[in-house]
Amino acid sequence: MNKCLASAFALLLTVSAANSADMYQPQPEPLQDAPEVTVQEASGWYLRGDVGYSFNHMRGAKYFQGSNANETGFDRTSIKDSAILGGGIGYQVNNYLRTDLTFDYLTKSDFKGSTSGVCGDGIGDPFVACSSSDKASMRAYSLMANVYVDLGTYSYFTPYVGAGIGGSYVKWNNLRNTICDNPYSPGCGTTEHNGKGNWRFSYALMAGTSIDVTCNLKADIGYRYRHISGGDMFGYADNGGPGRDKGFDTHEARVGARYVFGGCDAPVAYEPPAEPIVYK
Repeated sequence: MNKCLASAFALLLTVSAANSADMYQPQPEPLQDAPEVTVQEASGWYLRGDVGYSFNHMRGAKYFQGSNANETGFDRTSIKDSAILGGGIGYQVNNYLRTDLTFDYLTKSDFKGSTSGVCGDGIGDPFVACSSSDKASMRAYSLMANVYVDLGTYSYFTPYVGAGIGGSYVKWNNLRNTICDNPYSPGCGTTEHNGKGNWRFSYALMAGTSIDVTCNLKADIGYRYRHISGGDMFGYADNGGPGRDKGFDTHEARVGARYVFGGCDAPVAYEPPAEPIVYK
């Protein structure tokens, strides 16, 4: 009987140990909520500066001659290329849209032209054919409101397209009209016409790419087409004038930089990982 009691007691201990092992099992750690991923929109004010070279094209010029009530066109007109200096202030609305207000200075550009007509008064001096050569120069100042669409960032490069509208103040220096084939005036005679200056409507189309140099500084390489409408060119003198130009088209290669205020993200404060929950 003692052996039977011992066996029963051993069996009871074995079952109790097995049940205890089944009862205590480490509980799985509760799932933590995944952090929310957010895309930070780039926005803020910026300053810009640009330099460039402008390939200028003049659409022609017209003038009044003597008692002729109709305008007569120049036989030939040409204008030299010039440099560009510019700056402005803008705002980056989001990753794809920005706008700015810019002021540009188009440096001195020399003009050459020629006209043909008649010399003489038709009474004592019969009319004869003669021609003139004309020289002047112009400068232009432009104030433009622009908007750009950024087409996505690829590594450090962000291509864009844009358009602008505004006004240009075109200032002509005096025009020197020289005639050397007038038989009634030996040698070369020169008449000087006062140059004119006025504001004109302008618009522009742009394309280029921005390059991230730092988080605050972006280089800019681009092309701009600009049209400046026609306006007064020179005044009346010696039975000739006034005259006006028909406007300009410019093709501009530009390089510049933009400094973005607040372009660098603030570092995220370190947070230690949460302690795992252990059930005992």
